[in-house]
Amino acid sequence: MTSNGSHQIFVLKNAPDLDEEVADAIETTFGLERDLQLVLRKNIEQLEPGLKIIDGNKEQIVESGRIDITAEDANGTTVIIELKAGTADREAVAQILAYMGDLISKGKTVRGILVAGDFPARTIAAAKAVPNLHLRRYGFQFSFEAVGSDIAQTVPAA
Repeated sequence: MTSNGSHQIFVLKNAPDLDEEVADAIETTFGLERDLQLVLRKNIEQLEPGLKIIDGNKEQIVESGRIDITAEDANGTTVIIELKAGTADREAVAQILAYMGDLISKGKTVRGILVAGDFPARTIAAAKAVPNLHLRRYGFQFSFEAVGSDIAQTVPAA
């Protein structure tokens, strides 16, 4: 870990004391967030009707960090969308509030949507204090279809 002003930089590659399982978990988490972002960018209306992405399909960099998705709602309000793979802790609330603050200081009307797989009670309680912050739980739905020779196979009646 190195420090750069107020930011800390963690170097994961070639760290002999880093457990391989921890590295795999971190890579999986980043991969899931990246995949979630790609899917949501293609289906933003599923999150909220009337949303349109306004960030040029890339994370917007602000003083506090990188906004996962910047959108605009049907009323013209800027919507900051922060994605978390798995559970969103109170730090996620602080993170999205910082992004919202960055844009508010530039004169924007802003609200936020924090998307995660789950929210502990403390995260929900913290978000209740901010009327323009909304929590949304994601879920997956799988579908299966036959491919190749399976299409022609039928199950005999008993």
